[in-house]
Amino acid sequence: MGATGEGTGGTRGGLAGQTVVVVGGSAGIGLETARRVRAADGALVLVARDAERLRRAADELHPRSTAAFDARDTGRLERFLGELPGQVDHVMVTAGSPSYTPLAELDLTDAGRDFGGRIAMLLAVARASREKVRAGGTLLFIGGTGGRRPAPGMAVTGALTAALPALTAHLALEVAPVRVNLIAAGFVDTPLSASLLGDRLEARREELRRTLPIGRVVGPADVAALALHIMTNGALTGATYDIDGGQQLVAH
Repeated sequence: MGATGEGTGGTRGGLAGQTVVVVGGSAGIGLETARRVRAADGALVLVARDAERLRRAADELHPRSTAAFDARDTGRLERFLGELPGQVDHVMVTAGSPSYTPLAELDLTDAGRDFGGRIAMLLAVARASREKVRAGGTLLFIGGTGGRRPAPGMAVTGALTAALPALTAHLALEVAPVRVNLIAAGFVDTPLSASLLGDRLEARREELRRTLPIGRVVGPADVAALALHIMTNGALTGATYDIDGGQQLVAH
């Protein structure tokens, strides 16, 4: 059974008979979402850059298929999606990481690749989805909220933060009746966050526990729960959904 125009109202069993492609599905938010897809009786196709991490995810989740390549290779990404057998119901893209380089240290080639490459990756997914994703299915992009507050070193990330909601809204019209939505996350306690913060990670966690209205740090499971809600609620398209534990409401 493919996606329809009506949501299931839940997650357990709510994806039965449906196939979800997770680009960036071997760690963090992507891996946790993949786990929830399986718990909801959905089938998986996993894409990730790191072949060993992808193998471990596949050993756990038993996807229909996997592919190890860099999703920034938009030609390969579009071909991969187009060559999947049959149609799929949802495509989630978590690949990509923020840039925090101060202007004085910024390599303009890298900046262009970070910004343009991210946009091109999502456009490739959207173009492939016109024939590959069932009507009423979802394209779900993961972005962030951090760049909404101007700060040194945030120029590229801030520009992407502003661009992704507009891209999402426009694509929701262009690829309809496929739905397109964006999750804008604040700090999420993932391996990527750990690699970016290094020995400052625990201090950041403690700061968030102390200051966030929810009194704890947002984790991958929180974002994954929102992702499945968006997949299973057929009335949602063209929108940006913030998930940050109230981080934008408190002073940094």
